[in-house]
Amino acid sequence: MGYVRPREGAVERIRAVRRVLWWVLFLNLAVASAKLVYGLWIDSVSVTADGFHSLFDGTSNIIGLLGLGLAARPADSDHPYGHTKYETFASAAIGALLLFAAWRVGSAAFERLQDPGAGPAVDTLSFVVMTVTLAVNLVVTFVERRAARRLGSEILAADARHTASDVMVTLGVIGGLVAVRLGYPIADPVLGVVVAVFIIIAAFRVLGEAGSTLADTARVRPAAVNAVVLGVDGVLGCHDVRSRGTGTDVYVDLHVQVDSGVTVGQGHEVAERVERAVYDAFDEVTDVIAHLEPLDAYQKGKTAAQEERGML
Repeated sequence: MGYVRPREGAVERIRAVRRVLWWVLFLNLAVASAKLVYGLWIDSVSVTADGFHSLFDGTSNIIGLLGLGLAARPADSDHPYGHTKYETFASAAIGALLLFAAWRVGSAAFERLQDPGAGPAVDTLSFVVMTVTLAVNLVVTFVERRAARRLGSEILAADARHTASDVMVTLGVIGGLVAVRLGYPIADPVLGVVVAVFIIIAAFRVLGEAGSTLADTARVRPAAVNAVVLGVDGVLGCHDVRSRGTGTDVYVDLHVQVDSGVTVGQGHEVAERVERAVYDAFDEVTDVIAHLEPLDAYQKGKTAAQEERGML
């Protein structure tokens, strides 16, 4: 017994996510190249660090594309629940890369703090390069966030946070360039440290969300499911509501209590109606399994105990 959402929609969703990532990859590589080349040219640790940050944006896009390729595979005997968690693994890898980027940026900034020297050669072109790359990052962040909400994609949400951290970092770097131009070269490595902090924050957010999926954190409130189930004709009680999965691939199983006098066939019909009702009520749910139980004194006690613990 169970109701499973047709897979065609999931495959099309993954294709849409991949299209977004290909465009973002192209833009991230262009932005990273501009920052790295110019940062090295004027010897600016903050601009170069920002360039490495953007380069890891592009690297994370590649990891995301590989992860989605695996996630698109259908369920098989070794993976009866499908391969959608590979998308989560990919987002976790992005978080790990962010931590590496933070170490790279932070160590370079610390070295420059020991000996700031004369500072980078800041001119008008410096602000032109940083402003243009800032505008590109703003567009990428906006597009990815909208696509993440529309497609329910963990990896696009993670990558959008990554790019959003780029926006904050670039704003800080521009402020640092202004300070250097005014005669404060120490501002360049100080901003490099700030960049590292922003990257670390973004990394822990991405890793936290990936961890929630991998730890099978509940994805649907039991009370919400219970309200839907109790509205189905023939259902007298509901308990043991459990859910897990990714943001758009949620598995739900629950116990449904019916009159002990109904036939097996009648009970089966009630369970199927329950599965369909839950499926229709929550767009993120792709698989529902209802376990049928007679409503006797023992079952009433189980339901009451869960209600007391706030589980329903």
